[in-house]
Amino acid sequence: MAMASSDYNRHISDDDNITEKDRLLTSVASYGANACVADQRPADLEGSLLQQQLEHEEEELRRKMKYFFMSPCDKYHAKGRKPYKLGLQLLKIVIVTVQLVFFGLSNQMVVTFKDENTEAFRYIFLKDYQYDPDSPLAVHTQSEVYDHINYAIDQYLSLANTSVGRYAYVPDVGVNGSALTLCQHYYKKGHIDPVNDTFDIDPHVITDCIGVNPPPDPTAPLTQDYKNFTLKFHKLINVTIEFQLKAINLQTIINNEIPDCYTFFIAILLDNQAHSGRVKISLQNQATIQECRDPNISGHADSYARVAFDVIVAVVCVLSLLLCGRSILRGVLLQHEFVQFFRQRLARTVCWGDRMEFINGWYILLIVSDVLTIIGSFIKIGIESKGNASYDLCAILLGTSTLLVWVGVIRYLTFFQKYNILIVTLRAAFPNVIRFCCCAAAIYMGYCFCGWIVLGPYHVKFRSLSTVSECLFSLINGDDMFATFSEMEHSSTLVWVFSQVYLYTFISLFIYMVLSLFIALITGAYDTIMQQTQEQSHVTELHAFIAQCTDTPCSGKFRGAEPTSCSLFCCFDQ
Repeated sequence: MAMASSDYNRHISDDDNITEKDRLLTSVASYGANACVADQRPADLEGSLLQQQLEHEEEELRRKMKYFFMSPCDKYHAKGRKPYKLGLQLLKIVIVTVQLVFFGLSNQMVVTFKDENTEAFRYIFLKDYQYDPDSPLAVHTQSEVYDHINYAIDQYLSLANTSVGRYAYVPDVGVNGSALTLCQHYYKKGHIDPVNDTFDIDPHVITDCIGVNPPPDPTAPLTQDYKNFTLKFHKLINVTIEFQLKAINLQTIINNEIPDCYTFFIAILLDNQAHSGRVKISLQNQATIQECRDPNISGHADSYARVAFDVIVAVVCVLSLLLCGRSILRGVLLQHEFVQFFRQRLARTVCWGDRMEFINGWYILLIVSDVLTIIGSFIKIGIESKGNASYDLCAILLGTSTLLVWVGVIRYLTFFQKYNILIVTLRAAFPNVIRFCCCAAAIYMGYCFCGWIVLGPYHVKFRSLSTVSECLFSLINGDDMFATFSEMEHSSTLVWVFSQVYLYTFISLFIYMVLSLFIALITGAYDTIMQQTQEQSHVTELHAFIAQCTDTPCSGKFRGAEPTSCSLFCCFDQ
């Protein structure tokens, strides 16, 4: 029996050993109390690891977002990377401004040359011309009309002997291959009888033209055939004298540029359209610029320094464009990650105000500036290489881009609280200002239309909608008030009384009420901002989420693992 008991105990002990080994080495399910305790420990451990991983991802997201909204200086302390993008923007401000100054000097010479030639043509071809913007040149008798026509043509034919400037005729541009065209435009049928208050008019316009050519030899006698041209005054609409002249702008040599060749399209108009007994005379001049043939300047070599500088400006702007576009793309991706986190982890949606925080408007402004600068630089290269003459378009592009570049400087000032007051105030007041301006614009447009209709025939400042708007805007700012009142004609007493009521009500309404309320809106926004700086302001969900990351830029926790692959933008990463 002792032997049997010993064998049984040994057998039981072997079974216990096998069972314990099986429990440790196999995954067979058990239903005892001990099995539950054994399975609970790995589950708790797995849950703890998962929780830690989620907390780590959340903290990494907070750290990533905090780094995204840091200033360039803080980003430098956070990761030790130089603020190359900031340096690139500062470099761009300098070179874009220098480019604009160079182009401005050249453009000023071009515009001055055109204006001075136009004024010279008026003094040469218009008889008894005196500059007076308020009183245009006019004649009132038939003999005076013929005298001004003959005088203009005589001056054209003797231009080489009378003009100080060096001009050349352009042949074969007029009627019948002539150099100058003299035309009269009149109604096909026109009979007016004021005695019986009757008229018979056919409104179809007939054009009658003759051509005049300059003498091949300046010393040869001038032709007199054009003086036999008879005008039909009873149905005359206008008389036009059209011709072209060539000239060269030599003053560009001062800026080390090759001179441009100009062609001036000159049109002299004697306007009798109103048939009021007063024929107004005017001269218009349009200029085109083309490359001169075989230019030769002694001691002057071709200089490509400006073209090379324009290429550098374009390259810098392309690089800035790509960097700003990459920053906007990173902001969009980070916004998507933040929205997904709130939706999946917190079951909440992110408001549009927080979403737009990731879209940096300053980068959009810089992108627009870069695009304008790149286009303007290529047009400027074409101008300097005499491929085109789009001075006005180039000036608009470069001027607007430089304006946006300098406005973009405010972005870097916003990182300092004391310099940020302008942007914060404008941002706070902008919605109310837009609503206020919409209401004020309705009243303003009403005054514009009323002044144009009623006062236009009696006041020079109300002859067109554009001049009415300019006049009223000047009155709002307190400019030219007395002249506006005094220049009103007294030919109609009713209109004069209306003009006084019109002007007094407009000035009182807009200066004492509208303008004061506009200033009050800005002042109110400023006071609100200053009060918020002293009190605890409202914190959005976005900034509250980021504020939970207490890591400072110098903590070293922002220095993550560097990417193994490097691209063109690695060196410019902030």
